[in-house]
Amino acid sequence: MFRKVAFTMYPVVDLARARSFYEETLGLPPSQGPEGIPWIEFDLPGGGCLALTNVTGDRPASDAGGTIAFEVEDLDALCAELEGKGVTFKSDLIHSPVCRMRVIEDSEGNAILLHQLKDRG
Repeated sequence: MFRKVAFTMYPVVDLARARSFYEETLGLPPSQGPEGIPWIEFDLPGGGCLALTNVTGDRPASDAGGTIAFEVEDLDALCAELEGKGVTFKSDLIHSPVCRMRVIEDSEGNAILLHQLKDRG
């Protein structure tokens, strides 16, 4: 019955500010989303889609429980870059047996998990 996760959606208050954060601060290229409604999509090269909108009337929250996790190549370098850009970090480095992670907040207050797999060797 279910085929896949079509997209992850985050509510935003200020669509232009959110777009600037995801495009300029994180460096994600926008993709073609639906026309005629306040909606921006970001497709990632390895799959997955993040949609930003204020059409639902929901409020952003970093403690709501749902969080998008972005797989990154170099967590340390990315965190240093984002710290230099003034991004808010919600966690210190989190270690698991298979990965390392940190949680940041977007411009609207939503949580984003940055995730790097550990070498299996």
